[in-house]
Amino acid sequence: MKKSFLFSTIFAFIALVSVQAEIFNSKLSSNEKQKLENGEVLIRNIKSMKDVCVKENDSSSRILATMKKLDPAFVAEVIQIRPVEGNENLIEEIDSTLCNIGDYVGIPYFSDRQQKWYELYSSAEIKKITEEKNDKQIDCILEMSLFGKFNSQINVTKDENFYFYELKNMENLIYHDKFTAVKSKKMVSCITVFRDDDNWVLYAIGGVDVPKLWFLKDRIETSFMNRIKTFCNFIFSKI
Repeated sequence: MKKSFLFSTIFAFIALVSVQAEIFNSKLSSNEKQKLENGEVLIRNIKSMKDVCVKENDSSSRILATMKKLDPAFVAEVIQIRPVEGNENLIEEIDSTLCNIGDYVGIPYFSDRQQKWYELYSSAEIKKITEEKNDKQIDCILEMSLFGKFNSQINVTKDENFYFYELKNMENLIYHDKFTAVKSKKMVSCITVFRDDDNWVLYAIGGVDVPKLWFLKDRIETSFMNRIKTFCNFIFSKI
Protein backbone atom coordinates (compact mmCIF):
# COMPACT_ATOMS: atom_id res chain seq x y z
CA MET A 1 0.00 0.00 0.00
CA LYS A 2 2.81 2.38 0.95
CA LYS A 3 4.75 1.48 -2.20
CA SER A 4 1.66 2.08 -4.33
CA PHE A 5 1.13 5.51 -2.78
CA LEU A 6 4.80 6.37 -3.21
CA PHE A 7 4.80 5.36 -6.88
CA SER A 8 1.61 7.32 -7.60
CA THR A 9 3.07 10.39 -5.89
CA ILE A 10 6.30 10.14 -7.87
CA PHE A 11 4.35 9.64 -11.10
CA ALA A 12 2.19 12.70 -10.42
CA PHE A 13 5.29 14.78 -9.71
CA ILE A 14 7.03 13.63 -12.90
CA ALA A 15 3.88 14.37 -14.91
CA LEU A 16 3.69 17.88 -13.47
CA VAL A 17 7.36 18.57 -14.20
CA SER A 18 6.76 17.33 -17.75
CA VAL A 19 3.84 19.75 -18.13
CA GLN A 20 6.02 22.62 -16.98
CA ALA A 21 8.71 21.72 -19.51
CA GLU A 22 6.19 21.59 -22.36
CA ILE A 23 4.03 24.59 -21.46
CA PHE A 24 6.29 27.12 -19.77
CA ASN A 25 9.46 28.87 -20.86
CA SER A 26 12.56 29.98 -18.97
CA LYS A 27 10.84 33.09 -17.57
CA LEU A 28 9.58 31.10 -14.58
CA SER A 29 11.81 31.28 -11.50
CA SER A 30 12.51 28.20 -9.38
CA ASN A 31 10.19 29.57 -6.67
CA GLU A 32 7.42 30.08 -9.21
CA LYS A 33 7.88 26.55 -10.53
CA GLN A 34 7.64 25.21 -6.99
CA LYS A 35 4.35 27.03 -6.42
CA LEU A 36 2.87 25.44 -9.53
CA GLU A 37 4.15 22.02 -8.47
CA ASN A 38 2.39 22.54 -5.14
CA GLY A 39 -0.88 23.28 -6.94
CA GLU A 40 -0.89 26.91 -5.80
CA VAL A 41 -2.19 29.86 -7.78
CA LEU A 42 0.75 31.82 -9.15
CA ILE A 43 0.37 35.56 -9.79
CA ARG A 44 3.06 37.29 -11.86
CA ASN A 45 3.43 41.03 -12.41
CA ILE A 46 5.42 41.43 -15.61
CA LYS A 47 6.80 44.43 -17.48
CA SER A 48 5.57 43.53 -20.95
CA MET A 49 4.34 40.70 -23.17
CA LYS A 50 7.98 39.76 -23.75
CA ASP A 51 8.03 38.44 -20.18
CA VAL A 52 5.09 36.02 -20.38
CA CYS A 53 5.99 32.56 -19.08
CA VAL A 54 3.84 30.47 -21.42
CA LYS A 55 5.18 29.01 -24.64
CA GLU A 56 3.12 29.67 -27.75
CA ASN A 57 1.42 26.51 -29.02
CA ASP A 58 -1.97 25.45 -30.38
CA SER A 59 -3.56 25.79 -26.93
CA SER A 60 -2.06 29.14 -25.92
CA SER A 61 -1.86 30.90 -29.29
CA ARG A 62 -5.26 32.59 -29.08
CA ILE A 63 -4.83 34.10 -25.63
CA LEU A 64 -1.31 35.29 -26.43
CA ALA A 65 -2.38 36.74 -29.79
CA THR A 66 -5.23 38.62 -28.09
CA MET A 67 -2.90 40.23 -25.57
CA LYS A 68 -0.16 40.96 -28.09
CA LYS A 69 -2.73 42.81 -30.19
CA LEU A 70 -3.61 44.91 -27.13
CA ASP A 71 0.10 45.55 -26.43
CA PRO A 72 -0.62 46.53 -22.80
CA ALA A 73 1.48 48.97 -20.81
CA PHE A 74 0.64 47.02 -17.66
CA VAL A 75 0.17 43.24 -17.63
CA ALA A 76 -0.12 40.35 -15.16
CA GLU A 77 -0.46 36.56 -15.34
CA VAL A 78 -2.42 34.21 -13.06
CA ILE A 79 -1.63 30.49 -13.41
CA GLN A 80 -2.53 27.16 -11.84
CA ILE A 81 -2.13 23.49 -12.77
CA ARG A 82 -4.72 20.95 -11.66
CA PRO A 83 -4.94 17.20 -12.27
CA VAL A 84 -7.73 16.09 -14.60
CA GLU A 85 -8.61 13.33 -12.14
CA GLY A 86 -11.13 14.81 -9.75
CA ASN A 87 -11.60 17.84 -12.02
CA GLU A 88 -13.20 16.18 -15.03
CA ASN A 89 -15.92 18.86 -15.27
CA LEU A 90 -13.58 21.83 -14.91
CA ILE A 91 -14.45 23.39 -18.26
CA GLU A 92 -18.18 23.25 -17.55
CA GLU A 93 -17.60 24.70 -14.09
CA ILE A 94 -15.50 27.64 -15.25
CA ASP A 95 -17.93 28.36 -18.09
CA SER A 96 -20.86 28.38 -15.68
CA THR A 97 -18.99 30.73 -13.34
CA LEU A 98 -17.73 33.17 -15.96
CA CYS A 99 -20.98 33.37 -17.93
CA ASN A 100 -23.07 34.04 -14.82
CA ILE A 101 -22.09 37.69 -14.67
CA GLY A 102 -24.46 38.34 -11.78
CA ASP A 103 -21.85 36.63 -9.62
CA TYR A 104 -19.33 39.32 -10.57
CA VAL A 105 -21.21 41.69 -8.28
CA GLY A 106 -19.75 41.78 -4.80
CA ILE A 107 -16.34 40.27 -5.59
CA PRO A 108 -14.21 41.73 -2.77
CA TYR A 109 -11.50 44.10 -3.98
CA PHE A 110 -8.91 45.71 -1.70
CA SER A 111 -7.67 49.16 -2.65
CA ASP A 112 -4.01 49.53 -1.69
CA ARG A 113 -4.26 53.27 -2.15
CA GLN A 114 -7.34 53.74 0.04
CA GLN A 115 -6.59 50.78 2.34
CA LYS A 116 -10.26 49.83 2.11
CA TRP A 117 -12.36 46.98 0.75
CA TYR A 118 -14.68 47.66 -2.17
CA GLU A 119 -16.85 45.66 -4.53
CA LEU A 120 -14.95 44.96 -7.73
CA TYR A 121 -18.22 45.34 -9.65
CA SER A 122 -21.23 46.93 -8.00
CA SER A 123 -23.69 45.92 -10.73
CA ALA A 124 -23.79 43.72 -13.84
CA GLU A 125 -26.50 43.58 -16.48
CA ILE A 126 -26.73 41.39 -19.58
CA LYS A 127 -27.93 43.20 -22.71
CA LYS A 128 -27.67 40.45 -25.31
CA ILE A 129 -26.35 36.90 -25.72
CA THR A 130 -25.38 35.54 -29.13
CA GLU A 131 -24.41 31.88 -29.57
CA GLU A 132 -23.13 29.96 -32.58
CA LYS A 133 -21.75 26.42 -32.25
CA ASN A 134 -18.88 26.60 -29.71
CA ASP A 135 -18.81 30.40 -29.53
CA LYS A 136 -20.74 32.77 -27.31
CA GLN A 137 -20.81 36.56 -27.10
CA ILE A 138 -22.31 38.38 -24.12
CA ASP A 139 -22.90 42.12 -24.39
CA CYS A 140 -23.27 43.56 -20.92
CA ILE A 141 -23.06 46.64 -18.72
CA LEU A 142 -20.70 46.52 -15.76
CA GLU A 143 -20.38 49.08 -12.99
CA MET A 144 -17.07 49.75 -11.28
CA SER A 145 -16.40 52.14 -8.41
CA LEU A 146 -14.74 55.41 -9.53
CA PHE A 147 -15.70 54.74 -13.17
CA GLY A 148 -19.45 54.13 -13.09
CA LYS A 149 -21.25 51.99 -15.65
CA PHE A 150 -19.68 51.04 -18.97
CA ASN A 151 -20.52 48.72 -21.86
CA SER A 152 -18.46 45.54 -21.96
CA GLN A 153 -18.20 42.48 -24.14
CA ILE A 154 -17.46 38.87 -23.21
CA ASN A 155 -16.38 36.34 -25.83
CA VAL A 156 -16.22 32.62 -25.05
CA THR A 157 -15.10 29.57 -27.00
CA LYS A 158 -15.60 26.13 -25.45
CA ASP A 159 -15.08 22.52 -26.38
CA GLU A 160 -14.29 19.32 -24.50
CA ASN A 161 -10.62 20.06 -23.78
CA PHE A 162 -10.30 23.80 -24.35
CA TYR A 163 -11.82 26.99 -22.99
CA PHE A 164 -11.21 30.64 -23.86
CA TYR A 165 -12.74 33.73 -22.24
CA GLU A 166 -12.17 37.39 -23.03
CA LEU A 167 -13.63 40.43 -21.25
CA LYS A 168 -13.03 43.95 -22.56
CA ASN A 169 -14.47 47.42 -22.06
CA MET A 170 -16.41 48.66 -25.09
CA GLU A 171 -16.39 52.32 -24.14
CA ASN A 172 -14.06 54.74 -22.38
CA LEU A 173 -13.64 54.45 -18.62
CA ILE A 174 -14.14 57.93 -17.17
CA TYR A 175 -12.56 58.60 -13.78
CA HIS A 176 -15.03 60.46 -11.51
CA ASP A 177 -16.67 61.95 -14.64
CA LYS A 178 -13.53 64.07 -15.06
CA PHE A 179 -11.17 62.46 -17.56
CA THR A 180 -10.70 59.33 -19.65
CA ALA A 181 -8.58 56.84 -17.72
CA VAL A 182 -8.81 53.96 -20.21
CA LYS A 183 -10.02 54.12 -23.79
CA SER A 184 -12.51 51.70 -25.33
CA LYS A 185 -11.21 48.11 -25.78
CA LYS A 186 -7.99 48.93 -23.93
CA MET A 187 -8.64 46.95 -20.72
CA VAL A 188 -8.73 43.21 -21.40
CA SER A 189 -8.87 40.13 -19.17
CA CYS A 190 -8.44 36.67 -20.71
CA ILE A 191 -8.69 33.22 -19.19
CA THR A 192 -7.95 29.95 -20.95
CA VAL A 193 -8.09 26.34 -19.81
CA PHE A 194 -6.56 23.53 -21.80
CA ARG A 195 -5.64 19.94 -21.23
CA ASP A 196 -2.08 18.67 -21.30
CA ASP A 197 -2.06 14.89 -20.80
CA ASP A 198 -3.30 14.27 -17.24
CA ASN A 199 -3.42 17.92 -16.20
CA TRP A 200 -5.47 21.04 -16.76
CA VAL A 201 -3.54 24.25 -17.30
CA LEU A 202 -5.43 27.32 -16.10
CA TYR A 203 -3.87 30.46 -17.50
CA ALA A 204 -5.15 34.01 -17.16
CA ILE A 205 -3.60 37.22 -18.39
CA GLY A 206 -4.89 40.74 -18.15
CA GLY A 207 -3.63 44.09 -19.29
CA VAL A 208 -4.34 47.77 -19.71
CA ASP A 209 -3.04 49.85 -22.60
CA VAL A 210 -2.58 53.37 -21.25
CA PRO A 211 0.24 55.92 -21.49
CA LYS A 212 2.89 55.45 -18.80
CA LEU A 213 2.71 59.00 -17.48
CA TRP A 214 5.10 59.38 -14.55
CA PHE A 215 2.55 61.16 -12.36
CA LEU A 216 -0.13 58.49 -12.97
CA LYS A 217 1.93 55.34 -13.53
CA ASP A 218 1.84 53.96 -9.98
CA ARG A 219 -1.82 54.83 -9.47
CA ILE A 220 -2.95 53.20 -12.73
CA GLU A 221 -0.78 50.13 -12.29
CA THR A 222 -1.99 49.58 -8.72
CA SER A 223 -5.65 50.26 -9.43
CA PHE A 224 -6.27 48.47 -12.70
CA MET A 225 -3.84 45.60 -12.34
CA ASN A 226 -5.09 44.79 -8.84
CA ARG A 227 -8.62 44.69 -10.24
CA ILE A 228 -7.63 42.30 -13.02
CA LYS A 229 -5.66 40.03 -10.68
CA THR A 230 -8.50 40.07 -8.14
CA PHE A 231 -11.01 39.00 -10.79
CA CYS A 232 -8.91 36.15 -12.20
CA ASN A 233 -7.87 34.87 -8.78
CA PHE A 234 -11.50 34.95 -7.61
CA ILE A 235 -12.63 32.88 -10.60
CA PHE A 236 -9.90 30.30 -9.95
CA SER A 237 -11.03 30.05 -6.32
CA LYS A 238 -14.67 29.46 -7.35
CA ILE A 239 -14.04 26.36 -9.46
